Amino acid sequence: MTATDRSIELITTAAQAAADKLAHDIIAYDVSDVLSITDAFLLASAPNDRQVKSIVDEIEERLNKELGTKPVRREGDRDARWILLDYVDIVVHVQHSEERVFYALERLWKDCPELDLPADAKATRGKGAEHAELQDAEDAAELRGELR
Repeated sequence: MTATDRSIELITTAAQAAADKLAHDIIAYDVSDVLSITDAFLLASAPNDRQVKSIVDEIEERLNKELGTKPVRREGDRDARWILLDYVDIVVHVQHSEERVFYALERLWKDCPELDLPADAKATRGKGAEHAELQDAEDAAELRGELR
């Protein structure tokens, strides 16, 4: 069994919305062979809670406006460290970068086929690591008194 055309349409639209809001490391997996409850997972991350919420809001708005669908469940809003949107056909996970590294969902689904995503979404791969390196350099400079 493979993800349905509808699931792929939802994933593609959600991935583009996440990329438009500057999400990092967007990836999607076809989990239909290993899970009976959904066809696909979309994973994305951001370096701060405000951006996590912004990405989720954009995905939700875009899927509603363009494809006429709303999530049946939305979880994690309170802390905005890991927000889950459940559309039944797909599940979207938007995580703070620290949670993304800690929980490493990619390891759980690495044996599942990756779904093709729009070029903008593919271009986000590695952005989380780039951001972390820049942040580490800024933190080190601040400790040395180079930044005020």
